[in-house]
Amino acid sequence: MERFTDYFKGFERVDAVRELFGAQTEEVLDNLKIEFGSRRGYMGVSDDDGHLFVSVPYLKEGDERDIYLDVIHELVHVKQFRNGIHLRDNRYRYTNRPTEIEAYTHAVKEARRLSMSDKEIYEYLWMDNMSEDDVKALADAVNVRY
Repeated sequence: MERFTDYFKGFERVDAVRELFGAQTEEVLDNLKIEFGSRRGYMGVSDDDGHLFVSVPYLKEGDERDIYLDVIHELVHVKQFRNGIHLRDNRYRYTNRPTEIEAYTHAVKEARRLSMSDKEIYEYLWMDNMSEDDVKALADAVNVRY
C-alpha cells in the first residue's frame, strides 16, 4: 500500500475534489492508500477498507485526461464508502447503479469544466466491457449527448 498523495500530487487543490470532501480534503487524501497492480483494467475502490486500486498498465498506457477523470470518479466512490454506502449493489446493472451514476456525474461535470465536447465525454464513458447500449444508457443517465 502506498499513500495517494505520494503519487497523485495537487489533487487537494482541485475544486472537484474539494467539492467532495470540503474542509476534510487534505485529511482524506493524506490517509487514502493505493494498491498498484499489474492486472489490466482501470481503477477501483475496495469494498473492504476504501483504498484505491490502480492498474499500472493503465497508468502507463492510458490517456492522461482519462486518468485524471478516473481519479475524480474514484474519489466519489471513496466518499461513498466513507459514508457507509455499499459500492457494488448487484441489483443494478453497472450503468444504472446509483453509485456509478453519481461518480460519473461528478466526472462529467469536471470534463465539461475542461471544455470537453459531448463526443469526447461519450468516448471517455466507453469501457472495454461495455456494449453500445450500455454506454448509451450511461450517457443518458449523466446527460451526455451521443
